[in-house]
Amino acid sequence: MDPFHAKLVAAATGSTMTALTMTPFDVVKTRLQTQPRVPLFSPPPLNKCCQPAHIPCVRNMSSYARPLATEEVVCIFDHGIYRTERVNGFLDAVRHVWRAEGMRGLWKGVGTTLLIGVPSSSIYMLTYDHLLRNVLPPLIPSPMFIPLVAGITARASLTSLFSPLELIRTNLQSTPASPDKPHTLPSVLASVRSIVQKQGISFLWRGVGPTLWRDVPFSGIYWAGYDTWKRFFESRGKKGAYVAFACGAISGTTASLVTSPFDVLKTRRQALLMTGTMSSQTSATIPLLAHIVRTEGTAALFAGVLPRTAKIAPACGIMIACFEGVGKFLEKEQD
Repeated sequence: MDPFHAKLVAAATGSTMTALTMTPFDVVKTRLQTQPRVPLFSPPPLNKCCQPAHIPCVRNMSSYARPLATEEVVCIFDHGIYRTERVNGFLDAVRHVWRAEGMRGLWKGVGTTLLIGVPSSSIYMLTYDHLLRNVLPPLIPSPMFIPLVAGITARASLTSLFSPLELIRTNLQSTPASPDKPHTLPSVLASVRSIVQKQGISFLWRGVGPTLWRDVPFSGIYWAGYDTWKRFFESRGKKGAYVAFACGAISGTTASLVTSPFDVLKTRRQALLMTGTMSSQTSATIPLLAHIVRTEGTAALFAGVLPRTAKIAPACGIMIACFEGVGKFLEKEQD
């Protein structure tokens, strides 16, 4: 197989494997970033009677609500069982999604992720490789800056192109306004269609600013770090797919931690757009940043950082290991 087609197959293989294995982490990350500040179902007040006013009080409310007999009534709970919608941390989010939506809930949006991920990641990797090997070396004298510029240029172009699909995927995975009305692809598409009719086609690119703030620095940091770690291992005689995986995972972790606040801004802004709650305070990146810090604290800018990093580290490793390993294998097969 010629080098171009080998790289194309390798990139598609890596992006498909990444989408199928890492989507649950993306769902959990998005839920943590978009959940309401207070539970949808508030804890019951202590010592308050849960019967209607015309029925004698036979049971007080407590934080340990239990299934009740048919003649008893619960005022605010789901079928008599105390529920809370707010999740606290990664494992609690996994349990919550699994309990409410089943195993399929953890892969919500995987179809859209494949639709976005396979073509965009394949084009991105091929664009980066072309810039790295052919376009930038004659223009940039320092080899250290070539991966940085190539990564930034490729990511900025692809992020702008695929922003509408990212908007749909984010809202498909976001926390629903009501637990009885989970997001589905038809419902999200219907909402998008309705808003586009009112606000115009440019709505599909609303939120691209925070996405660029996240993806462009991430890409630059990632590729600069990957090239540095790869040269470090090669200087010690180590190379191959496992080295590519390690370099990708390390660089991806670093880039994820640095750009996490911008990921929160991107997710919040796209979710606000779909719910129609965008205000002057949340219409631009810097005002939204200031609003979150003022109302929720700095820690809110790192919501979902654990599942995001847990996804990105192996995802970057899988992607680059497939791109280099599968690509070189297919090229050797031709030889």
